[in-house]
Amino acid sequence: MRKTVVLDVVGLSATLVGEHTPFLAAFAKKHHQSTIAPMLPAVTTAVQSTYLTGQWPSEHGIVGNGWYDRTDAEIKFWKQSNHLVQGDKVWEQARRLHPGFTCSKMFWWYNMYSSADFSVTPRPQYLSDGRKMPDCYSHPASLRDELQQALGQFPLFQFWGPGANIVSSQWIADASILTDKWHNPNLTLIYLPHLDYCLQKYGHDYTKIAPELQAVDKLCRQIVEHYEKQGCEIIILSEYGITNVSRPIHLNRLLREKGLLSVRVERGLELLDAGASRAFVVADHQFAHVYINDRSCYRQVRELMEQVPGVELVLDRDGKRTHHLHHERSGDLVLVADAESWFTYYYWLDDAKAPDFARIVDIHRKPGYDPVEMFLNPADPLVKLKVIGKVLKKKLGFRYLMDVIPLDATLIRGSHGRIAENAKDHPVLITTQPVKSNVVATDVHNIILDHLAL
Repeated sequence: MRKTVVLDVVGLSATLVGEHTPFLAAFAKKHHQSTIAPMLPAVTTAVQSTYLTGQWPSEHGIVGNGWYDRTDAEIKFWKQSNHLVQGDKVWEQARRLHPGFTCSKMFWWYNMYSSADFSVTPRPQYLSDGRKMPDCYSHPASLRDELQQALGQFPLFQFWGPGANIVSSQWIADASILTDKWHNPNLTLIYLPHLDYCLQKYGHDYTKIAPELQAVDKLCRQIVEHYEKQGCEIIILSEYGITNVSRPIHLNRLLREKGLLSVRVERGLELLDAGASRAFVVADHQFAHVYINDRSCYRQVRELMEQVPGVELVLDRDGKRTHHLHHERSGDLVLVADAESWFTYYYWLDDAKAPDFARIVDIHRKPGYDPVEMFLNPADPLVKLKVIGKVLKKKLGFRYLMDVIPLDATLIRGSHGRIAENAKDHPVLITTQPVKSNVVATDVHNIILDHLAL
């Protein structure tokens, strides 16, 4: 058995491996570089689950970063229990083949209550006075305390939101190396999210992303050199490539205008009422599920979606089966955007009536993915002073609302979720062992096992 590390550099595509990533370029030239044919949906949780199980979403059930729970009548995003992933994971199969096999799962998704031997994942503390405190969750529980004693508190507010930067990926890298030194697992899975932020904010504007590429390249070098000293096999991959976009599409607003989506008003603000809606959309980057509670309006909804500029695919039952999305969690229809477009979750028609969580970082209450959370409101010249004031309130123990996020979806310049036409925009795969050509997402599971020589 060969010790192996899998490094997930989010958003890395062949077009980005070059001038601004000299280490990755040299490593790829020395070893084997290819791409992974993108899958639907090309989003974090679905792709990672396919890589780790060798199964499609129709089998493992992760049909997006979030979906509508028909039993609870609630839209749920970014849940963390590994029990949601239906199917054996790569380390479970490895353990059956080689008793005593151990795995460290560092920030890959669905990390809570998995059977991995060592795991760490973001998990803030939600205090009774409304404050959110940075923290993480680990197994074993003592690993969290040991890592934070050595590295300081996990930098949650640099992991996501307007303050997201290389600091969080550096913490993950350092934590992964320490866990390896302390426990020497046979397989380590490391998640580096940094490129995800800048590429969605700026697209492929190299005047802005070149320093970020260089920072990630330096981080990859640190990790790879650590594992090379131990003679490890190394796999560097990504889940998807990110491409330029210019057009947000507000599908829920369209459904509302047609009388199909329902809201309820609380304190003068509007909340999407999924259970009472005849139809609504769960938006996830360039991919969306359409849930239809009233079957009598199915044809109306389908025809409406087919007429929306920027909607490239409308997948019905047969279309979902073709793309391995025929799972009970999937919408009645699945939508895919064209190359220039992406889907927002916005459903209000007047910004004055947007819910309070629309202007804060709140990944769990929003009924869809919101990349605009990465921005401070550029229309507010005092926004930075407001942030300082709210942080002071937090430190003094007062309630506060960090309502500094804009409602301008046109700020987003990069997205993912669809299958990009250009292979240079597909997820990258760099391996120390040769792999077959024409790799698809389900192959990654066996590629990991092959590197482990199991």
